[in-house]
Amino acid sequence: MKKTIAFFDFDGTITRKDSMLELIRYAKGDVHYFTGLIRLSPWLIAMKAGLLKNEKVKEKMLALYFKNIPLSEFNETCLAFSQKVLPSFVRKYALKAIAFHKEKGHEIVVVTASAENWVKPWCEMNSIKIIATQLETDMDLLITGKLRGLNCNGDEKVNRIKSAYNLSDFEEIYCYGDSAGDKPMLEIATHSFYRHFKD
Repeated sequence: MKKTIAFFDFDGTITRKDSMLELIRYAKGDVHYFTGLIRLSPWLIAMKAGLLKNEKVKEKMLALYFKNIPLSEFNETCLAFSQKVLPSFVRKYALKAIAFHKEKGHEIVVVTASAENWVKPWCEMNSIKIIATQLETDMDLLITGKLRGLNCNGDEKVNRIKSAYNLSDFEEIYCYGDSAGDKPMLEIATHSFYRHFKD
C-alpha cells in the first residue's frame, strides 16, 4: 500500500525566528548575545555577500558561544529552551498543517539545518521525526563548535532524506520550506509549499 509523507523545514517554516539565535539569547543573555554578534559581524557580512558558506559561520557562532561546554549541560539547556521558549515562536498555521497530516495518518519529518540538540525535544513533544545537523564533541564530550558531518541544508537535505527513506514507497510527498536551502527538497515533492505559512 502506498503511503504519504510530509517533510517540513524548521527555521522560518515552522518557526517565525531563527531557533539557533534564540537559543543563544536564552542561554547567554542579551549582553553576551549582542556583543557576540558584533564580534561575528565580519563573518556574517561575508556570508550575506556569498563569500562564506553558512556552515562556516554556524561553526564560528557555535564555537564563540558554546565551545568547551559539556554536552550534557548543553542538552539540558536545549531541552529547557525547547519546552519554555521555542513554542512561543512556532507558527500556528504550521501547527495546523502538522495536525492535518497527523489526522490523515501521514508520516511527518522535520528536516533542518539546525542541530538536533534543540529541535529534537520539540519534535518528540509533538510526535514528529527529525533529520538534522549533528554537532561534534571531543573525547571528553565537550562541544567543539564544529559540525559532525555536513550541514543539513540544500542538496544535503535530499541526501539525508534518501538515506533514511525509500521515496518510491510513498505515493504522495509533501514538502514545506522557506529558503533557497529548501529548494532541492521541494523538488522531490508531489506537493510543494514555499513560504506557505504567513503568520
